[in-house]
Amino acid sequence: MDTTALKQRLDRFDGSESERRAVARQARDLADSGVFERDEGYQLTATVVLDQLADAPDGGPADRWNWWLGSLEVVHGAYSRFQVERWQEA
Repeated sequence: MDTTALKQRLDRFDGSESERRAVARQARDLADSGVFERDEGYQLTATVVLDQLADAPDGGPADRWNWWLGSLEVVHGAYSRFQVERWQEA
């Protein structure tokens, strides 16, 4: 997971730098855990994240991330721990 590239490309969903960093960090944690790859059968990449977030109805990066993770939680379980609950603004 290239978190630097992901963080930069998340700017298309607006949100603050801190919010984008929090989403990228959770995406990296999810990728490192192997849970997504086990459940979906392919590697979690920045492109996969961005494609999934583009399907979300609206909101900033964290809202979109949490919407997608909520879908994964319903189907597979064990994804709520990767949701973004808060971030510290610089």
